[in-house]
Amino acid sequence: MKKISPASLLALAALIVTAGCSRPTPAGWQGYLEGDFIYVAAPLSGQLQKLAVQKGARIEAGTPLFSLEQSAEVSSLREAAERLRQSQARLADLGKGQRPSELAALEARLAQARANAELSARELERATKLHETTVLSEDDFDRTRLNHEANVKLVAQASAELATAQLGGRSDVVAAAQADVAAAQAALDRAGWSVAQKNQSAPRAALVYDTLFREGEFVPASTPVVSLLPPENIKVRFFVAESEFAGLKAGDRLRVAITGRPELEARVSYLSPAPEYTPPVLYNRDNRSKLVFMIEAVFDAAAARDLHPGQPVDVSLAK
Repeated sequence: MKKISPASLLALAALIVTAGCSRPTPAGWQGYLEGDFIYVAAPLSGQLQKLAVQKGARIEAGTPLFSLEQSAEVSSLREAAERLRQSQARLADLGKGQRPSELAALEARLAQARANAELSARELERATKLHETTVLSEDDFDRTRLNHEANVKLVAQASAELATAQLGGRSDVVAAAQADVAAAQAALDRAGWSVAQKNQSAPRAALVYDTLFREGEFVPASTPVVSLLPPENIKVRFFVAESEFAGLKAGDRLRVAITGRPELEARVSYLSPAPEYTPPVLYNRDNRSKLVFMIEAVFDAAAARDLHPGQPVDVSLAK
């Protein structure tokens, strides 16, 4: 038997110590695919009038999904539109003043008052001359003078009435009419929103994962009718032991193996801060090996297009 030299024994011991202190590279983990679904619902209730998509179809953003019965909402929209037109017409009428025929009558009154004032002014001029020569009595002169003053005041009155008729409504009445128009516009917007909510479209390009109602069924308010699964919402979920958890961080690249498909690349997107036990055991130093942490990783949208939640996968660190 060949004798081992002391130097060889030291080298072997150092190799054993180094191997014992080095951290083993994880061989991989088992996991499964998970999806974050988008549940599309209408905030209003109604009978499902039309279901425009089928389960399993791939649709683009903006594709119509379903329509609920909306005759009551359409009627409310028409009523709100008519009320808005009524309020706008009332506001416009306040800004126009009186009708043309009424303004013409006031203008005629003003012209007549001016003519009377001019005539009385001439009479007053003649009466003044006669009064100075004592031909006209004091009473007749006062009567002529007062008649002219009354005619002058009638001119001022008719002129003021015409100006008022041309002004339109008072400022506070106009402000009230403007408030009515604003309220009618808000009612119209609300009615339009109600009609729009009875027709729902896809918010993103996705797979129609499931349809939850059939045409003719009554759909309660805020109850999902269609569930969508965008490809970017598919992720892999797996669990790692406590001893391996510290070696992973967000952004790490992973290799995901799925039966019947080429390997895919993913990146760590979430590391659970809360530990779990499999199976539940007491938390002590002896069973820390059963402590696991959930980790999630996401794919590129193009790579995840044909993946399905629930598929089992094998996950490993990308080299």
